[in-house]
Amino acid sequence: MNKILALFQEEEARALLEKEVLPLYPEFEKIVSVSIKPYKRLVWETTYHVVISYRVVFLKTDATEEKIQIICSAHSEEPRIQAYQVLKFLWDSGLGGEGIILPQPLFYSEYYKGFFYRAIEGDNLLHYIKEGNREAVALNTERGAQILARLHALPLPADTSIFSDNNRRLVTVVPGSEVVIREIRARFNGEYADDLAVFYQRFIAQEENFLSLSNERWLIHGDAHPENFIAVGEDKIGMIDFTDFCPSDFARDLGAFMQQIEYKILHYLQDQEFATKMKRLFLDSYLKESGRALDEALQSRIDLYYNFTSIRTAGFYLMKFNSEKERAEILIKKVKENFHNNCHAQD
Repeated sequence: MNKILALFQEEEARALLEKEVLPLYPEFEKIVSVSIKPYKRLVWETTYHVVISYRVVFLKTDATEEKIQIICSAHSEEPRIQAYQVLKFLWDSGLGGEGIILPQPLFYSEYYKGFFYRAIEGDNLLHYIKEGNREAVALNTERGAQILARLHALPLPADTSIFSDNNRRLVTVVPGSEVVIREIRARFNGEYADDLAVFYQRFIAQEENFLSLSNERWLIHGDAHPENFIAVGEDKIGMIDFTDFCPSDFARDLGAFMQQIEYKILHYLQDQEFATKMKRLFLDSYLKESGRALDEALQSRIDLYYNFTSIRTAGFYLMKFNSEKERAEILIKKVKENFHNNCHAQD
C-alpha cells in the first residue's frame, strides 16, 4: 500500500497532528476531532502528489474549543521542503502584519515528503472576479499590489538555496521553451510552433540582457495570479503558493499579475474597460507602495513579462489533453498586436 494513503485516514492523521502540532500551541490540550477533505489526490503504486485539508477541532485549556484548518502538501518526487523553508523565512521576516496575513508553517515530514501549514481563511481574488463583485476586485487588487511591493523590499537571506533554481530565469522555467515548442510542433503539424519559438527567443534574450547588467535581485512570488491572493476579513490580504519563490526581477510579478487579472476579467466578465482599469490600479498602487518610478526600462520589463505570461498561458491551452486552440489563438494574436503597435501592459 502506498504510504501516503495513511494521511487520508483519520486515526493516522490525528496521531501525526497530535505529535507535531499540539506542542506548537500550549493553549491546546488535545484534539477533539479531525475532518479530512482531499483537494488533490493523485496516488499511484509508490508515487503520489496530494494536497489535503484537515479541519481540526482542538480543546483548549480553558475548556473551550477552537477549529483551525491545516493543509498538507506532499509530493513523492518533488519534496516540499523548499516550500516549507520559504514560508518559514517569510514568517520570520516580518512580512506578515499591517494588513498582511501569511499561512503559518507548522512542520515538514521527511517520511511523507510534505509540509503542513495553518491555512488562511478567506476567498481568493478570482472568486470575486467570478462573482462580478467589482468593488471587492478593486480593493483586493490594490492590496495585492501592496503585498508584492513589501515582498520585493525584503532583504534576501545569505543562503538563497531554499528558493527555486529553475524559476530564476525564463530560460530555465519548467517545462522549458524547447519542450513546449517541440510538443506543440508535433501535435499541430508545425502550426503555432514558429510563432512561439520567435516569442520565446525574444523574451529570453531581453531578460538575459537585463540580468547580465546587474547582480541585484529581488525576492519574487514567481506565480502571481489572482488565485494566490486571499481576502481575509474586511481589511487584510493573504498570499499563498510558495513553490516558485526565487530571487529574480521584481517586474516578473508585475507583468504576470497584470496579464492574469486582465485575462480572468475578460474570460468571466467580458469587460475590457474594467480589466484595463484594474491593471492600472494595480500598477499605480504598486509604484506608490514601493516608491519606484515607472521609467522606460521598467516599463519594458513589465511588458516583457506581461507578454511572456500570455504566451505561457497560450502554450498551456495548446498542450493540455483536450487542447483549446481558440483560447490560445486569442492570446497569440494579442501579443503580436502588442509588438506591432508598441502597446504596454497597462494599455
